[in-house]
Amino acid sequence: MRSVSEEPVPLHEEFIYCCGAATHVLKCGPWKDLSKDDNKNLPRLLFMIIPGNPGLAGYYRTFIQALYCGLNQQYPVWVVSHAGHCKPPSGMEMIEDTDIKELEDVFGLNGQVEHKLNFIKKNVSKDIKLVLIAHSIGCYITLEMMKRASELQVLRSVLLFPTIERMAQSPQGKLMTPLLCKLRYVLYMPVYLLSFLPEGVKASLVRFALRGMKTCDESSITTSVNLFSVDCIANILYMASQEMMKVVERDSTTIKQNLKKLTFYYGTGDSWCPQHYYDEIKMDFPDGDIRLCEKGLRHAFVLDASKEMAAMITDWLQDDLTKL
Repeated sequence: MRSVSEEPVPLHEEFIYCCGAATHVLKCGPWKDLSKDDNKNLPRLLFMIIPGNPGLAGYYRTFIQALYCGLNQQYPVWVVSHAGHCKPPSGMEMIEDTDIKELEDVFGLNGQVEHKLNFIKKNVSKDIKLVLIAHSIGCYITLEMMKRASELQVLRSVLLFPTIERMAQSPQGKLMTPLLCKLRYVLYMPVYLLSFLPEGVKASLVRFALRGMKTCDESSITTSVNLFSVDCIANILYMASQEMMKVVERDSTTIKQNLKKLTFYYGTGDSWCPQHYYDEIKMDFPDGDIRLCEKGLRHAFVLDASKEMAAMITDWLQDDLTKL
């Protein structure tokens, strides 16, 4: 393994419909199509990022490029947005114009799980093993994927800052639950009005909101401009309201069944999954690979620590990769 490179890397961008919803996919590496089982040039492994919320693929642009370089450019690294969290390009609607409804409530939490499983089924050969790297609510989604589709060839799931239990009881959850569950509609009008601002003004507003950070990833600023879309915000807040209501008990059964495939990484000052959540899961699964951040990384690490996180993950996975 080599250190993260500064060289430009191949990055392919797609906007597709998955389960009838607009979906943004970023693919790092020369592999654009991994669906054909008879393709002799298929890689043995796909690294797939399951995002947090907001689940915009652009937030992970620097992260997947750094991860791809850290893996010696040997394996594809993809990130798939959550259904309806991206702003579709001109000429593409948020929901596919079709009489066939593939999935009820695709923008809800359960729908997002099925959305990722559907994406893999249609776009990834069954012969390819998976490394799932999940962030925040993406960790809950990943555990659900492993529970519902045990046939997936998951080599390892890396769960970063995992919001997999008691979200509404967390410090941030107590603050956000009333807003998300009862008052989220109030936010739609100001977002609608702000959506008419020029793109440069929107970017300036984002920079102002993130001014407290010493260094902020430029791709995060560009991506955050998409949040000035009412459709995107509505889907993001709707999913978040379901998270508060549905992410209650930790799925210890699924964790126990897949413990040897799981790596957990908790933060020390994370108001979405406080440290006592780490203490408790560590006590319940003493043999698990459950780590506590010693670097002071924030829950939203993609804003300023993507390269640092990518370097850590490549180190963690060396044993798994040598066994391939």
